[in-house]
Amino acid sequence: MTNHIVHKEVVTLDFYKPEYKWQLENYYLPQEQLKYTSLPLDAIAECEKEAGCHPVVILFHHSPAGFFVLHEWEGVKEYSDNRDAILLRAFSVHFSFQGKGIAKQSLMLLPSFVKKHFPNKNEIILAVNHMNKAAQHVYKKSGFKDKGLRVMGKKGELFILHMNL
Repeated sequence: MTNHIVHKEVVTLDFYKPEYKWQLENYYLPQEQLKYTSLPLDAIAECEKEAGCHPVVILFHHSPAGFFVLHEWEGVKEYSDNRDAILLRAFSVHFSFQGKGIAKQSLMLLPSFVKKHFPNKNEIILAVNHMNKAAQHVYKKSGFKDKGLRVMGKKGELFILHMNL
């Protein structure tokens, strides 16, 4: 099977809906990726307990291929004092969809998605483990900047990356 780079018109973002649940039940990530992120259903369960937490599904041809969470102030405050920022967390692409450009395309769609649904936000931030070089590369290629802020997380040092809106 060849990996084709996808065009952004086949990658879309949508807030999680219950009809996506059955497709997310078989979501697979290898162990080396799971140490840096959560499976979608686990992240959704956490979101149900937290205010300002919005699960988002990355769709490829209208089928779930990836996932992330946008978390408002309760998530942001660990990493920034900007109340107008939103935190991107639990980002992943299902293993069988990796290498097709879906992660980058979804991150390129992210600023307009945030502006549309959270018009008062002026920045997207994320925390990425210092050992997770693949994720750092994708985030930086997609427009996130490293301003040098570091935080200690449960699994080591985290780089805080920023994208101004």
